[in-house]
Amino acid sequence: MGSTGILKNSTMICAPLMGETVEQMVKEMKQAKAEGSHLLEIRLDHITNFHPHHHLPAILDNKPLPLIILYRPKWDGGLYEGDEHSRLQALLLAAELGADYIDFELKVASHLIRELKINYQSATKYIVSCHITSTTPSDEELANLAATMRATGADILKVVVNVTDITEIARIFHLLSHCQMPVIAYSVGERGLISQLLCPKFRGFLAYGSIEGYSIPGMPSLYSLKHTYKHDLMNSETKVFGLVSKPVSHSKGPILHNPTLRHENFNGVYVPLFVDNLKEFFSTYSGSDFPGFSVGIPYKEAVVEFCDEVHPLAESIGAVNTIIRRPCDGKLIGYNTDCEAAITSIEDALKVTCPFRHFFTCKLSSLGTLISGKLFVLVGAGGAGRALAFGAKSRGARILIFDIDFERAKSLASAVLGEAQTFEQVINFRPEKGAILANATPLGMHPYTDQCIPVDQETLGDYELVFDAVYTPRKTRLLKEAEAAGAITVSGVEMFLRQAVSQFNLFTDQQAPEELMREIITSEF
Repeated sequence: MGSTGILKNSTMICAPLMGETVEQMVKEMKQAKAEGSHLLEIRLDHITNFHPHHHLPAILDNKPLPLIILYRPKWDGGLYEGDEHSRLQALLLAAELGADYIDFELKVASHLIRELKINYQSATKYIVSCHITSTTPSDEELANLAATMRATGADILKVVVNVTDITEIARIFHLLSHCQMPVIAYSVGERGLISQLLCPKFRGFLAYGSIEGYSIPGMPSLYSLKHTYKHDLMNSETKVFGLVSKPVSHSKGPILHNPTLRHENFNGVYVPLFVDNLKEFFSTYSGSDFPGFSVGIPYKEAVVEFCDEVHPLAESIGAVNTIIRRPCDGKLIGYNTDCEAAITSIEDALKVTCPFRHFFTCKLSSLGTLISGKLFVLVGAGGAGRALAFGAKSRGARILIFDIDFERAKSLASAVLGEAQTFEQVINFRPEKGAILANATPLGMHPYTDQCIPVDQETLGDYELVFDAVYTPRKTRLLKEAEAAGAITVSGVEMFLRQAVSQFNLFTDQQAPEELMREIITSEF
């Protein structure tokens, strides 16, 4: 691919500021500038006891960047509950004082903007906004809405929706890329995150980013836009990769994949994709702009049916964690990079901590690998569990599976010639000395870090090694307790890194810079 820096976009980054006092607003303006914002959105309705003639000059005189002035009424989702005349007079005053941008609701915009342009020959730009709280309009309905908004005399259009499914954001992207004037368009909420992240690709006027310490659901931070996603390097040719999952906020994939893509001069971006319906998702985002996906909880098994072809290993496991759109025909090809990533993480940990046995095993290669013949106790029979089970089977381990769904545990046990027990039996299970324990459930994953699979702590010392597929945090409660009991521990971070290396190779058809990726993981986790 071409260099990520060849064609820069014109999309700006804006920080919405909601300080309750002018002093706090001024402080936040300086903070936002320091964090990389290009312009600032000032929410006047958040200022306690706001007095336009006193507070507006103080804000405008202290601006470090261009300002968008908003005074949102309660009837349009804001906090202002006073009379409408006073609110509009405050916005007119902002125009008179030379505000860079003023945001008017579509409901009141038509006569106001034309009056302002006649009476004030200033450089102020007028944004006409429409907040849609019902169903996201169709492409045609959004086009008609844009025409209505444009007829008000607006310089910039702003459309805000609240999608119930990530597929609806495709309509936002269509509006951004087809409208013949500057447009701000996005969705609030976690499902709307990519409307901010991919804004430059579809030529949006600006994307929003929050300042540190003031997180907003569904809105990336200024830091992530500037550093993780590098908004300034994105353009219409940027390829979109991402993690298909639910939930998705825990993912560290963007922190790893994005700097790696840039290092290799590949014009791509990796984003979290909160997906509710796999069929609708793959049907909507079906073009070459979306050439590859990682697959996470809870879709690694379910996604198999949406692949046109499945690699033999993934087919035997019955789980896919990587999908590539084949360039020649657009077909989706499913792979599993979890299996080898997990099992080699365990093997290498045994080699490092047991060098004498590794030497002895190598001399007696007929005995198989370090895992051969060992009892492999697996908790969780979902996608990650299936990868671990088949990996352990390929190394000659004896496999025992626990899962909250006993039928699922029995099905997997049958596939790997193992044994299944009910999840409730985990607490009373006493392993043989030297066994391996692997957690393939989400228990212990951020933010529920106090959770743990219900193993008897007294038995943890009987395991030679304990592996946890959870990688946020690096050291889960299970691993801390296992380490205290004297077991070798392997974090899911190692599996995450290894499967990501293989994914990168598939995504880009290039050799991943493994040492760089390991350095990133070490610094970020």
